[in-house]
Amino acid sequence: MRRFKFKRETLLAYSFLSPVLLFYMIFLMIPVVFSVAISFTDWGGFDFASMKWVGLKNYRAIFSPQSSFLHPILTNTFVFAFGGVAISFIAALIISYLISRMRYEGLWRTLFFMPAVTTVVAIGNVWYYMYNPTNGLINGIITSLGFKSVNFLDDPNHALLSITAVSGWMGIGSAVLLLSAGLKGIPHDYYEAAELEGAGHFSQYTRITFPLLKPTILFVLITSFIGGLQSFTLTMVMAKSGGPGNSTNVGALEMYNQAFSFGNWGVASAMAFVLFVVIFIITMAQLLIFRKGGVESY
Repeated sequence: MRRFKFKRETLLAYSFLSPVLLFYMIFLMIPVVFSVAISFTDWGGFDFASMKWVGLKNYRAIFSPQSSFLHPILTNTFVFAFGGVAISFIAALIISYLISRMRYEGLWRTLFFMPAVTTVVAIGNVWYYMYNPTNGLINGIITSLGFKSVNFLDDPNHALLSITAVSGWMGIGSAVLLLSAGLKGIPHDYYEAAELEGAGHFSQYTRITFPLLKPTILFVLITSFIGGLQSFTLTMVMAKSGGPGNSTNVGALEMYNQAFSFGNWGVASAMAFVLFVVIFIITMAQLLIFRKGGVESY
């Protein structure tokens, strides 16, 4: 009787979960399996009858010395993702710590979070005009200081770094919001005990705040890296088609071009799967690094 009751409760639980599981299967699992399958085919994206099995040809093509996927595209992707995360994370660590000790903390968090709720297209266009070499705000400041104007988006040496800086600025708000919430979860008793022992602000931050923020830091870093490695909208808006000399072309943008511009859905899917493996490895590495620590460990 008890076993029957357990099975009945289990079936009831799964019946309530079935809409979510069905949605998950239809809109996530089936597309993922389908994309992996077409990565082994030559397909233009429209007629299933024209789909031709080619095995590992697409993977050999993107890893061949003649391919630009590994360099500069994948290199640009890493620079864009790591650079943007470094800027947003370091700035958010400092800002969240400062505003947690200021009046009207909620107001400051809201102000910093506002760019995160603005569309990427709008932000990209605003910064595109700010970077303008003739009448842009940034070059106006540079020339007023007596320096020559800089072609931020037209020079291959500056284009990717310029867009990466904008990406880092965009990510500050959401990171500040999460880190501020993490700071609120740290018991104040630790700081009182540290003050009684004569610890200064820097010592408190390095020995109390930072170690206890590990779970929040892990979440911020993982989500930021995944978003950075998958992002291409900002690059598309600010540098159009890959930028000067393909210097701003990133993995997700190349997949978009291969699929929708050139009709090479098999190649695009192969690139997507390679990028998935890269993201998975980076995520696992971060989990191993931050596997211990946090408020719940104390």
